Amino acid sequence: MILGVSDWLSKKLGWNATTIRVAFVIAFLFFGAGLGLYLILWLVKIFSK
Repeated sequence: MILGVSDWLSKKLGWNATTIRVAFVIAFLFFGAGLGLYLILWLVKIFSK
């Protein structure tokens, strides 16, 4: 969406990007970990090129 993490991760895992986006939202709402995980994966995406 904003940083392209869901699309990047969906290509790596072979999952649907929408499923990953929903998982991030659920993780954020229920566990408070979605945003932090999203930012960490964004950093991994940037430095893995």
